Amino acid sequence: MQRTLMVVLKWLIERRLSDAATRLKNARIELSVLDEQLDVISDEADDLRIRAMVAETPQALSEHSYGQRHVKAMGSARADLVKKIADLTKLQDDLLDQLSSRNGG
Repeated sequence: MQRTLMVVLKWLIERRLSDAATRLKNARIELSVLDEQLDVISDEADDLRIRAMVAETPQALSEHSYGQRHVKAMGSARADLVKKIADLTKLQDDLLDQLSSRNGG
């Protein structure tokens, strides 16, 4: 009975570890895409800022403000994703520790 329980616990840890690894891989890919998008949006916001300074029209100022809000929102999404990656990395480390302790290592 004890042996069966240990096998089941090991299987559950391995399954959670596999899930965490997949989620971590996907989050890193998502971060890479988000970083590329953020670069483009930031460049566009800089262009809008320059246009707003040169044009000094309400429409140009509004476009600049919109661009800045968009950059800020994407920056916030990036920060959330970086935290998610850190959390998944910690979970993965914890699961590996559990797995090695169950294997007598």
